[in-house]
Amino acid sequence: MYFVTLTPDDNGTLLVTCPDLPEVTTFGDDPDDALQRAADAIEEALATRIAHGEDVPAPTLQGTVKLGRRKIRLSLPTPPLEPARRMVRLLPLTKAKVELYRAACTSGVSKAELARRLGWHGPQVDLLFDLNHHSTIEDLDRALRAIGKRLEIKVEDAV
Repeated sequence: MYFVTLTPDDNGTLLVTCPDLPEVTTFGDDPDDALQRAADAIEEALATRIAHGEDVPAPTLQGTVKLGRRKIRLSLPTPPLEPARRMVRLLPLTKAKVELYRAACTSGVSKAELARRLGWHGPQVDLLFDLNHHSTIEDLDRALRAIGKRLEIKVEDAV
């Protein structure tokens, strides 16, 4: 999940920016429209960074305070016509692919090396990093295990 800032524009729309991904700038007619467009823009920015082999920053946990082992979400009222911070959740498959990419980068495992470890052809591995391809969760788990990681799935109460 990434946080975005919704700022009222002078033409009645909301300007959307993402502090963690400066290239993300979009707009929306209302908060729901703005958040949907933000999710699309964030996914496109992540796909572009992955395709170009660029750094994909971990989301900054803005709006959360950690007390010991517990995290508490802060929710402060936003005055009208002031920028508002909102959280944008990514699709689970997108999150898994981004985490695979980040893990491969930090582990120094190239796509070619990952293909070798998995016994796959290069194009098969390329699809694991393609956010528009519907890889299976089993393939992502297998790839993560090949670089010394594992995939965890967590179910939480809806907010």
